[in-house]
Amino acid sequence: MRQSLRDKAVAVCDAKIAQKGIGVGLSFYAFFKNRNDDPEALMEAATWWIETHRLDHFEKAAKIRQMIVEGR
Repeated sequence: MRQSLRDKAVAVCDAKIAQKGIGVGLSFYAFFKNRNDDPEALMEAATWWIETHRLDHFEKAAKIRQMIVEGR
């Protein structure tokens, strides 16, 4: 996943955790606006989430943040 998308994902995870607590879940759609204005990035995130890591639709934000920070 490109660095700009990683940075955005970590920021979204941080915001969700701050807003709703450490147990909050999210999907990769949380990294995007409600309209499909960047289909390449959306597919990149979906590929990382679904194909590469075989994650469930909703995962804990803390888990996703850790995976991204660790460079997985």
